[in-house]
Amino acid sequence: MIQRPLILICNDDGVYAPGIKALTEVMQKLGDVMVVAPDSPQSGMGHAVTISDTIKIADMSKEVNYPKYSCSGTPVDCVKIAVNKLAPRRPDLVVSGINHGSNSSINVIYSGTMSAAVEGAVMGIPSIGFSLCDYAYDADFETAKPFIHQIAENVLKSGLPKGICLNVNIPHTKEIQGIKVGRQAKAFWDEELDERQDPRGGTYFWLTGVFRVPDEGKDTDEFALANGYISVVPVQYDLTAYPFLNEIKNRLEHVGENQKG
Repeated sequence: MIQRPLILICNDDGVYAPGIKALTEVMQKLGDVMVVAPDSPQSGMGHAVTISDTIKIADMSKEVNYPKYSCSGTPVDCVKIAVNKLAPRRPDLVVSGINHGSNSSINVIYSGTMSAAVEGAVMGIPSIGFSLCDYAYDADFETAKPFIHQIAENVLKSGLPKGICLNVNIPHTKEIQGIKVGRQAKAFWDEELDERQDPRGGTYFWLTGVFRVPDEGKDTDEFALANGYISVVPVQYDLTAYPFLNEIKNRLEHVGENQKG
């Protein structure tokens, strides 16, 4: 008997988010699913892990017809504990999302959704993060589902290079033009810290900002999304700046030699 692929499903919006429900429905067509997700929203947690507190797991499997757990930790904690403790065997694919909101461009480094996918890549498991550019709780995921199915099916069949995962962002439109693979746009948040006073006279800050995209390249994720295409960017956890490696080596290694002498 041929064993169906085991697909681990995580997110950062929490185990009750509509996005993870939609992603689970798609993945059930491709394999056996297992859901391990935070018990509360963890957006913006990046690659945080829990090291100063305990991690608690609640088994929700009786509510559904597949293994499902809520986790008190971060999205990365969810992947770690799922692979190392909860999964009956090593997952064949890790998928994260569907996130309520974009994780394109610079947002990838803040994203709990993408950090769960990156953690899967760290473990050597083909992994994908899916995000829909609609922050609404009741966002409509139906248009995106066939594309998500195709992308996940392709990765299951053909795999991904070790250490690389996919960052998939889906435009907020019912007229998706197709899929474009490209690079991460050079963009940034023009941030402001709104200073306010609480009723007791204490000062607190509210982080706000405007997303700026000065990058005019037509090969970027932002360009694809702006033109109605699903954006796919291959992402790696190796942050080494290879083009600068030799220059900084020449500048600094001789300094160490001079100090030694």
